[in-house]
Amino acid sequence: MSNASLAVQGAVPPEPKKSSPWVFWGRAFVVPYLLIFLVFVLYPVGYGLWLARHPESYIKLFEDPIFFRTAVNTVIFLIVAINIKMVFAMVLSGFFVQARWWIKIVSLIFILPWAVPSIPTILSVRFMLNPEWGVINSLIFRLTGLDGPNWLNDPTLALCFSMLMHIWKSLPFWTLILVAGRLAIPSEQYEAASVDGATNWQKFRFITWPSMKTLYLTSTILSMIWTLGDFNSVYLLTGGGPADMTHVLATLGIRYLRLDQVDLAMASIVVALPMVLPLVYFMMKRLSK
Repeated sequence: MSNASLAVQGAVPPEPKKSSPWVFWGRAFVVPYLLIFLVFVLYPVGYGLWLARHPESYIKLFEDPIFFRTAVNTVIFLIVAINIKMVFAMVLSGFFVQARWWIKIVSLIFILPWAVPSIPTILSVRFMLNPEWGVINSLIFRLTGLDGPNWLNDPTLALCFSMLMHIWKSLPFWTLILVAGRLAIPSEQYEAASVDGATNWQKFRFITWPSMKTLYLTSTILSMIWTLGDFNSVYLLTGGGPADMTHVLATLGIRYLRLDQVDLAMASIVVALPMVLPLVYFMMKRLSK
């Protein structure tokens, strides 16, 4: 008999591993979160899709002229607001990355709009734009003696102010993301470029942008996904008015709920999926690289 056979015959079978108490407590803490996810996420989404399963709901939705205006507003919101926001975030990231003591103080002030809750900040801006007693029109009257415009009664102005509120609230977050991207670039590359006599624009074009292009594009796609669900910027400032002309897809469902049209409310959410799913696909494809 070979030594290998003896070794196998004399081998002692391994003892079964004992379950650690940490495994039990880990599962005990995870189960409540799974139940919460099931009850408050999966069930509402599934119920909403079930309510929006009838083709008649989409026919009524597409025949509503407010839906077409809402779809146009959503596209304008995504194209204009997000691109302005991300361009400003890129520029400001170059400003805040400088190592100066007073820039740290400015950065603390700059981040406040993102840190403060949306309800008091956006409502305060709405009160400031009030045509009768708002601080902006009061200032215009004191300086010129003329009555200021009714800012939120014009659909174009109201939508522009909604986009400005979105930019003002979310700009600090994306600026911090791009600041982190700039800090990851080795400083030796900029020092070598300075020795070669490169200008600031050349440094940005050949060093900063190639290093941050993936981060910038990924942040832009992620911002589009989040902006499709941005409810506060429009609803708290304009309420969808005037005459339901400034609604976006995130607020249109509330209008139908207030009219007791639950099927249309769910359908207005489902029709946003063709816009969301491609963005999620492109973002995941970029992250996989």
